[in-house]
Amino acid sequence: MTDPQIAVFMLGIFILVIMLGFPIAFTLVAMGLGFGYYAYYDPERMRSLFDNRIFDLLVNQTYSVMANDVLTAVPLFLFMGYIVERANIVDRLFFSLQIAARRVPGSMAVAALATCALFATATGIIGAVVTLMGLLAFPAMLKARYDTSFSAGVICAGGCLGILIPPSIMLIVYAATSNVSVVRLYAGAILPGFMLAGLYMIYVVGRAALNPKLAPKPRQEDVGDMTIFQTFVMLATSFFPLAFLILAVLGAILFGLATPSEAASMGALGGLVLAVGYRALTWDRLKESVYLTVRTSAMVCWLFVGSWTFSSVFSYLGGHDLIRETVLAMQLSPVMFLILAQLIIFMLGWPLEWSEIIIIFVPIFLPMLPDFGVDPLFFGILVALNLQTSFLTPPMAMAAYYLKGVAPPHVHLIDIFKGVLPFLSMVFLAMALLYTFPEIALWLPTLVYGR
Repeated sequence: MTDPQIAVFMLGIFILVIMLGFPIAFTLVAMGLGFGYYAYYDPERMRSLFDNRIFDLLVNQTYSVMANDVLTAVPLFLFMGYIVERANIVDRLFFSLQIAARRVPGSMAVAALATCALFATATGIIGAVVTLMGLLAFPAMLKARYDTSFSAGVICAGGCLGILIPPSIMLIVYAATSNVSVVRLYAGAILPGFMLAGLYMIYVVGRAALNPKLAPKPRQEDVGDMTIFQTFVMLATSFFPLAFLILAVLGAILFGLATPSEAASMGALGGLVLAVGYRALTWDRLKESVYLTVRTSAMVCWLFVGSWTFSSVFSYLGGHDLIRETVLAMQLSPVMFLILAQLIIFMLGWPLEWSEIIIIFVPIFLPMLPDFGVDPLFFGILVALNLQTSFLTPPMAMAAYYLKGVAPPHVHLIDIFKGVLPFLSMVFLAMALLYTFPEIALWLPTLVYGR
């Protein structure tokens, strides 16, 4: 076998192994070391079995990850999300938004989507958002006689918005992988993110207006006889503090007042202040938030170490060149290349999490972007939109499984899948709009930062 063929064999073995359930980060490290030992084997310079350059490469890659300034923002944003999640802000937020939107068709679903969008923006942790909203909003919607599948689709779709809407952890990871500015990525993701959230809300209001049985109007005893002033007070104590924190963090990044890491530090401190203000900060909650932050951050960092080692060996063996030459030989137009790349990422979303896709597989496409004249920022926003589908597409829709884990026993997985499918079509519509009008992603970064 030639070296490029061995590289493709290496990639195929990796996909097979992770589908068997092996830990991805350590599988990457092990396969990078194993195939790298062969790739860098040089008996003339090796004084012992362990005198192989692959070990130097692993150490250097580990140091590079630890010294990466962009990745410093990851644990800080994660800590902000975990501490906000445990501060009991979300239940107040959902109830106040539900009251404020009570005259809108499907008001509880609209409130759930708005809460998911804001909470997902604050955390970026899909499993946490879907699980918490599944415990909070889903039973309330079922009690209000909402259709089971309709309610499940709202929770699953809304919970995934944190992948796209800044300050998204996924965009930070993509920035570290592609060398695209995090600031420009955040600016580019704002309009597509709110476009998708808007499409979800338009669908919900439209379905509820056409078929009121799906989402009955709230009964008077459920919402009470509240004045406009009382409603505003509820919003002022739940929605506005969290919204202000998120806007302050994003504004500091977008207007150049702080680096992403500095803004993330401000967000983490703001999350602590909110928790104290709501009298929800206990030692156990703080300790749990720190533990979850460290665990998730370690997973992301080891994924980077493993993937960069794996990718270096894969490239050294000629794997990247082989794939690039194969794709170029197909003589695809830029649009067809984008469709092919997004189709592959869509299919990878069934067995893999977004982190593995961004860190391992997206770098395969990045070197080909200049050949097709594709802006890497635009490509990253498309990928972020596409990755919504990885959590919503049966049979591997992780958002559905998160919800099933906390749903009442009478709610079946097939009911959740049925509710998710219409929202999946909204994602495809958003992708089509972005393909047709790239300015949706490129206009704001160009306006604020120039080309």
